[in-house]
Amino acid sequence: MLSVQEHVNNVKKKDIKLVPFIREVLEKCKKYNSDYNCFVTIDDEEALRQAKIVEANPKGLLAGVPITVKDAICVKDITCTAGSKILQNYKPPFDATVIKRLKNEGAIIIGKTTQDEFGFGSYSTNSAYGIPKNPFDKARTTGGSSGGSGCVTQLADFPHISIGESTGGSISCPSFFCGVFGLTPTYGLVSRYGLIDYANSLDKIGPIAKSTMDVATALNIISGNDSFDQTSLNQPKKDYTKFKDIKNYKIGLPKQYFENISKSVEVNVRKAIDTLKSLGVKFVDVSLEMTKYVVPAYYLVAVSEASTNLAKLDGLRYGASLPFDDSENFNDYYGKVRSTFFGAEAKRRIILGTFTRMSGYRSQYYLKAMKVRTLIINDYKKALKNVDCLLSPTMMFTAPRFDEITKLDPLQVYQSDLLTVGPNLAGIPMINVPCGKDEKGLPVGFHVMSDHLNEDKILNVSRAYEEAVKK
Repeated sequence: MLSVQEHVNNVKKKDIKLVPFIREVLEKCKKYNSDYNCFVTIDDEEALRQAKIVEANPKGLLAGVPITVKDAICVKDITCTAGSKILQNYKPPFDATVIKRLKNEGAIIIGKTTQDEFGFGSYSTNSAYGIPKNPFDKARTTGGSSGGSGCVTQLADFPHISIGESTGGSISCPSFFCGVFGLTPTYGLVSRYGLIDYANSLDKIGPIAKSTMDVATALNIISGNDSFDQTSLNQPKKDYTKFKDIKNYKIGLPKQYFENISKSVEVNVRKAIDTLKSLGVKFVDVSLEMTKYVVPAYYLVAVSEASTNLAKLDGLRYGASLPFDDSENFNDYYGKVRSTFFGAEAKRRIILGTFTRMSGYRSQYYLKAMKVRTLIINDYKKALKNVDCLLSPTMMFTAPRFDEITKLDPLQVYQSDLLTVGPNLAGIPMINVPCGKDEKGLPVGFHVMSDHLNEDKILNVSRAYEEAVKK
């Protein structure tokens, strides 16, 4: 299969007839969807319209590259549901900043991928539009909440990049379970304008692809300051495709992140560490003492912000509506609409978040969680002080079966995010790097993390490992 860069070169040389190619991609995506339920929307008309424009004048870093997009990111005139029935008829009249930047580089938007409702989930089982299935075993999860993006990236036998979004691990988790590369950038490096937020202070948009180079290429395009997003960082642009040697890198291994992980995950990650050692990387043990607090702190912050963000979806201002009965008051109507269109997990998190922000409980829960979050950030800063990166398993176990997931209570599901919510709370960059399979043939990956704005360092490690295991 051609890399993204090879495909772009062929498009520019007109060695590929782009419109027939995109038509073939669309048919393949429909087949993937019928088998794996990885899309909410596939837009033939818009994709072919874009293809004709690019074919006539092929230019840009992603000329003619098929792109799929998590369904929480707005694409003009394509339905954007965020996985919820309450937004079933919403068609944005604008493009998110990341989509605008991708289109400006000649990318072709194929469709919107399946996700947990508003990102509320670790296994993509909370979508109102069906559950995506793992490409390696249909009885297992893709991970969440960007499950459709991870799934289609693994399935695609054509050059392709998917754009996901992470709040507490929603890029890393499906990338791990589906065996692909997925990068979550520093908070603020990529504009959130046009994202239907789960939690404003945590959400980050990032690329999922089959190679480090493809991830880096996408990050070059979507990163950068945006006047439409007040949390967007104003930093000098970097070229993330200019990889550097990692021979003198020092990488920390957080001891808490190697506890309670499955044997198959540990074996594969340890092998990857040995490979990196052979490339000249030095490893040292580090400690993240706040690890035991990351899950409760994360969920208190996330649900508090989510309940605020979703308050506007009431059937009057925004969202799906129901007939209004003259005998009912507005509060009764709001309750009727939200009870009808929100799923069970969305209701749970809205109620929890409303409770934690109430005047009698705000300081006891939300404000305390924010203080703990600061301690978690300091914990990562301390661990990273004398090393270039941190490395750990991305998840504690390989993709579970759906019948196993249904036996878990909500707290057990939340606890499965242990290894990903910490770096997301800290707002630091991370990437899942595939590193083998378990005894069932399911993918395993390791997580590389670094300090804020050190995306180049984690990409250097990812690329060096990827190239080493190819030989």
